[in-house]
Amino acid sequence: MGEVLALVEARLRTALGEPDARAAVTFLGTDRIEVLRFIDGDLVRYATLGMSAQPMADPTAALADPVKGPRAELVLTVRAGLADTDKVLRPLAVLAATPQVEGVIVAPGASLDVGDPLWPGASFSSVLVAESGGLVEDLELDEPMDPVRFLPLLPMTPNEAAWKRVHGAQALEERWLAKGTDLRDPLRGSVNLD
Repeated sequence: MGEVLALVEARLRTALGEPDARAAVTFLGTDRIEVLRFIDGDLVRYATLGMSAQPMADPTAALADPVKGPRAELVLTVRAGLADTDKVLRPLAVLAATPQVEGVIVAPGASLDVGDPLWPGASFSSVLVAESGGLVEDLELDEPMDPVRFLPLLPMTPNEAAWKRVHGAQALEERWLAKGTDLRDPLRGSVNLD
C-alpha cells in the first residue's frame, strides 16, 4: 500500500509540481485519504492521494481481490481566487473514500454526489468523472496490479446531473463543448440544456 502511494505521489509531483498544501481525512473503517493542492498560475488543482492504495472491488464479487482491480485517484481543477474552493478538501476525500465505503468502482462517465455544495456558495454538489490520461498520465504498476488512473472531475449543477442521468455523460460533455462552457469556473451556472 505504502509503495503504491509513494509512486502515485511521485507521479503527481512530476506532472503538477510541488504541492503547496495537503490535508488528511480519515473516515471510520477506511484508509486515510489525503488531498494535495497544487497552484499552477491562475489555476488550483486538487488531487487525492490514498484512493489507489487498494484496488476497487466489484460490488457483486464474493471476495475482494487485494491485488487486482482498477485503481484511481481524483483530480479537480478550478480557477484560483474566485471562490473559497479550499473547502473542497473534505468533499474530495469523501468522493475518494466512496469505493471503500460503498463498494463501487469509480470510472469515467460516473456521477459522484456529496449531497452538499462542493465549497461555500458553489452551485455544484456532484461531479462527472472524465477520462484519464490527459493532465496526469496513468501510472503503470508491477503485474498483476492494474495501473493507477488519474481521473479528472468536472463539477455539475443539479440540472446538469439530472440531464446527464437521462442523456448520458457523452451528451453532457458535448453540450458543454458546444456552448463553450468554462468547466474550471467555480462560479459558473448551469449550461443551457434546452
